[in-house]
Amino acid sequence: MEIRYNLDEVEDVAKKVVTNLKSKTLLFYGSMGVGKTTLIKTIVKTLGSFEIASSPTFSIVNEYSLEDDKIYHFDLYRIKDLEEAYNFGIEDYLESNHWKLIEWPEKIETILFDTFDKIKLEIKENNLRVLTLE
Repeated sequence: MEIRYNLDEVEDVAKKVVTNLKSKTLLFYGSMGVGKTTLIKTIVKTLGSFEIASSPTFSIVNEYSLEDDKIYHFDLYRIKDLEEAYNFGIEDYLESNHWKLIEWPEKIETILFDTFDKIKLEIKENNLRVLTLE
């Protein structure tokens, strides 16, 4: 599925993404500044969390509550390698049945054995975003 949108349409895009998911593990690919965190914040809200999502760039993982579930939001940009991911317990998060929204998943792809959805984001002319859901 491909969606072209402007940032003011991100709520509609998040709803479309959520209704077309095949798993609770979402991998977000895209360059810095493409809107991964903005989309994730809106997905967190769309899933039903009343918490305000923020970027976990420095904490690496943020946790948000749902009525009967949790959301783990990872920003793996700052980790150097898989060993560093193991040091903060990434395997415990990945083995859970909770939602996992992962920015910069390239750093841990070799340990992702579960079913997941890939979300690729690009910026085109006039700040148009192109989202591809695989």
